[in-house]
Amino acid sequence: MKRTDLLFMTSDLISGDRANTHGDAVTGFAAISLMWDALDMARGSRARDAEDVALAMIAVKLVRASANPRHLDNWIDMAGYAALGGEHVLEGGA
Repeated sequence: MKRTDLLFMTSDLISGDRANTHGDAVTGFAAISLMWDALDMARGSRARDAEDVALAMIAVKLVRASANPRHLDNWIDMAGYAALGGEHVLEGGA
């Protein structure tokens, strides 16, 4: 498969099924940005770490679940990111 084939496949996905499943991308990105700003505000001057990445990914899934609460994948991914972040905390981080 060539890179142009991958790009055509990507175009079909983000313009069709994914757009229908996750809502308007620009609206979603704006909402995710606001959530990440809130996480940054709460974190303060502490350096970003692995747990913060898990929280950021949960924020992405929260926005997507808000756009389509019946899409089970979002709920599963949120639980998975929470488990991974929690495991990292329990193991002492880094």
